[in-house]
Amino acid sequence: MNSIFKTSVFATAFMLTSSLFVNCDKTSSVVKNETSTLIAENTIDYTVKEEVVTRNPLVFITGYDKGNETYYNNARSFFKEKNYQIVEDQYSVEEIINWLNKNENENPYGEIHIVNNSNPFEGMSLETVVKGEKVTAESLRMHITKGTLPILQESVNANSKIIFHANGLGENTALMKVFKDAFCADELPNVVASPYYSIFDGDFSKHYLAKPHYVFYPTANSPGKVDLSKEIAKKYPEEKDIDWLTALNNDEERFVGEAYATHFNIPLKFELDYHNSDEEVPTFENQEEIMDFIEQQEVFYFEVKQLNVPIDKFRWTYSMKNSTLIIKGKTTGLVVLKPLIKPYGELQHITPDTNNKRLYAMK
Repeated sequence: MNSIFKTSVFATAFMLTSSLFVNCDKTSSVVKNETSTLIAENTIDYTVKEEVVTRNPLVFITGYDKGNETYYNNARSFFKEKNYQIVEDQYSVEEIINWLNKNENENPYGEIHIVNNSNPFEGMSLETVVKGEKVTAESLRMHITKGTLPILQESVNANSKIIFHANGLGENTALMKVFKDAFCADELPNVVASPYYSIFDGDFSKHYLAKPHYVFYPTANSPGKVDLSKEIAKKYPEEKDIDWLTALNNDEERFVGEAYATHFNIPLKFELDYHNSDEEVPTFENQEEIMDFIEQQEVFYFEVKQLNVPIDKFRWTYSMKNSTLIIKGKTTGLVVLKPLIKPYGELQHITPDTNNKRLYAMK
């Protein structure tokens, strides 16, 4: 009888020990008696694991201001006030990855901010490799495939976050996915960007986000602010709180949340060499004839369509240089920016929280 009892106790203890190894989280619900408590004390590892300490945030300033622009200087000042490490003169993805590899240590990177003054139509000014193509989903993928882009070493982990401050980049899902591949390591870092414009050094906030609204016209041939305000109102009928004509005449936020406008130009240039061609060199009488010609050229027209700007919103000119036909187009884009404000309480901007998935797309 005693032998049977001892055998039973041993079997019970064995089963309880096995359950502890299978799922430690369920120990409290399974272990109920004094014997099992002794087993648990012998099984659980009470060693305190060392916490992984990430490095202080760093910021790559990937361009420089031209003319009256202050974007990079404003961003630099903002991050300096937060005591983030500023990294200058790294103008390509290749240089950024090489810098991260060269300066790695035993602690993984935490937040890596990449500042690039851009918009969805002009694209990023960031280069793929040194003196290489500007970054697009296609150009960056090409360099990853060819192996001409360096590989990020084990300097990041799953808690690391690469944050792009590039206007509207969060909407470019194709490029965001390629960026994640470009910054791939043994542990994949988070790559985030906002679909909104990132504004630094505003009159009411040092950093805030604004929703963009676009309207275009042929450069030097504006139809006037009244007509443009009607066009943009028709394009964005869901926006009931913006006085479009007032916004187009504002060049800054006069009170918290007020919409205002800024502009940019998109140039295009096409060349056709007729030196060894049997085709007759075309001549054009007006804009319509130039546009008709471009639409007949598959490669040229594809480039126009990729911009998602109507072809008649460009001012087209042409010229001949020796046997080469040169066609140039230029459009001016007006972007009305509506700062994101809190829907309740005191009137103030929404804080650009990179953990907020409504503000920053995460890939």
